[in-house]
Amino acid sequence: MFLPQPSEGKDEEVTHKQAERLLCYHPLDAQPLQSQEPEGSYNYYMDDEDGKMKKRTRKMALSVHSFFPALSSRAPATASAPSMLNINVGGQSYRLTYQAVAIYPKTRLGRLATSTDRRCQLGLCDDYAAQVDEYFFDRDPSVFQLVYNFYASGVLRVRDELCPRSFLEELSYWGVRLKYTPRCCRICFEERRDELSEQLKENEQLFHHMRYYGPQRWRLWNLMEKPFSSVTAKVMAVASSFFVLISVVALALNTVEEMQQVEWKSGDSRPVLEHVETLCIAFFTLEYLLRLVSTPDLRRFASSALNAVDLIAILPLYLQLLLECFTDDDQPRGRGSQHEHDIEKVGRVGKVGQVLRIMRLMRIFRILKLARHSTGLRAFGFTLRQCYQQVGCLLLFIAMGIFAFSAMVYTVEHDVSSTNFTSIPHAWWWAAVSISTVGYGDMCPETHLGRLFAFLCIAFGIILNGMPISILYNKFSDYYSKLKAYEYTALRKERGKVDFRRRAMRKISECCGEAMHCFQHLYNHLSI
Repeated sequence: MFLPQPSEGKDEEVTHKQAERLLCYHPLDAQPLQSQEPEGSYNYYMDDEDGKMKKRTRKMALSVHSFFPALSSRAPATASAPSMLNINVGGQSYRLTYQAVAIYPKTRLGRLATSTDRRCQLGLCDDYAAQVDEYFFDRDPSVFQLVYNFYASGVLRVRDELCPRSFLEELSYWGVRLKYTPRCCRICFEERRDELSEQLKENEQLFHHMRYYGPQRWRLWNLMEKPFSSVTAKVMAVASSFFVLISVVALALNTVEEMQQVEWKSGDSRPVLEHVETLCIAFFTLEYLLRLVSTPDLRRFASSALNAVDLIAILPLYLQLLLECFTDDDQPRGRGSQHEHDIEKVGRVGKVGQVLRIMRLMRIFRILKLARHSTGLRAFGFTLRQCYQQVGCLLLFIAMGIFAFSAMVYTVEHDVSSTNFTSIPHAWWWAAVSISTVGYGDMCPETHLGRLFAFLCIAFGIILNGMPISILYNKFSDYYSKLKAYEYTALRKERGKVDFRRRAMRKISECCGEAMHCFQHLYNHLSI
């Protein structure tokens, strides 16, 4: 495609006036738009065979018939309207004028609009629909929205919720440079990018400067913390999730009376589900110890919420075994009758039983281990941690409503015979159930004024429950998109860019080489 030479100091950008002199030739439908420029000497760029722009200077008339005489018969008699570049990115359609895109000829869309080689154009996109004249790109539409705004306004904006690495990858694909962003946005973006890079370098340097088995612990850390670093790490993550689900199901089935009587055929008196739980605890213990041994920072490891969940998941069983050992060793000591010793032992066993029940209840926290392998659960935890002020304000409003409406209803209902509102603390339960719009129906006012207060309490709860939803949802969606972008970037970094075409050609050449070698060996054998 022929493009006027950009002025000095503009780099790859050309002015709008120069872009208007562009020959808007669409090579796929072969319908040129004639330019009315006079003859003269012009500098222009032309795509060579390698797809690079080469500077040419020629004295010519800027008309399509000068360069494409074969198209003279098909050229329209009158100048047609400017063509639009139709593109589809990630399922979302966009339209840009050729002149707006041609201002930046070194970008991907600029090369697509200014190229005259159909093969080069099709190589720049993932697919092309000739019926609707639309180019398809399998890329992130959220990032391309910023690129689209850049072509329309000439300014590249940066969103804070985007992962810096993922954003730079998308900009590199589209050929847009970061220099088009405003200075304030570019400074903030570079700070976040440097912070992320320093954090990653810091983790790597911690492993390299370890005194004992640094490289081995680095590989073990990748195995436990980075599921996409290798096939073994992926299998480890799947096994961890599988054991979590098995332990939760075993915990639920262990409360069924029929399942508690199922025993092993070998004569072991313990139920089968107890053995399953022991196996799960053994796996969780091994997993926790491997993470503890391979961690580069013990202080950060101890303060991590996910590691605390892992520890809570395995502690109840060991504490239960420890208490059972102490209770079995208790024997009547000292003076006193046997009856007094029996009473003391029953009281001691009763207290131990309460402690054991609490410890068994703590086993339900094992399901939180799934947060290590679930992006949504981690995003939800980040949302609650960042929105603690909004959540605290919501709880404060709920507490104020409970105290206010319970006092109102008690004032008008305590004189009614056989009422359940015997005191304000008794009315707290009714107010909490009503303000949450649950309404169990175990307590209800009987007077007209009490029912009016109940209606006001329910209306207050509906308004209150709808207030923080938008805030929490926006925060959750932002953190979820950040985590997914970071995981995608880490996955691309670990796997690398695989050239499937080159790999296939290498495999074909290897197979053909082996076949030719066998054929040559057979020919030599027959000739002998």
